[in-house]
Amino acid sequence: MNELVKNLGVIVLLIGVIILAVPAITGGVTNTILIAGLAIIILGYISHIVINKKVQ
Repeated sequence: MNELVKNLGVIVLLIGVIILAVPAITGGVTNTILIAGLAIIILGYISHIVINKKVQ
């Protein structure tokens, strides 16, 4: 369980990448999708740093 918590930020970051990749492949890219994907990637990056500081 501890390993899942340590990797939670990376999982959120990968979800953001998928949000950006799927519309890019299908051709339906809008500014809303780009902003949402960027926000989730930044959230995952920050949460990865914060979680790993608290777990260690």
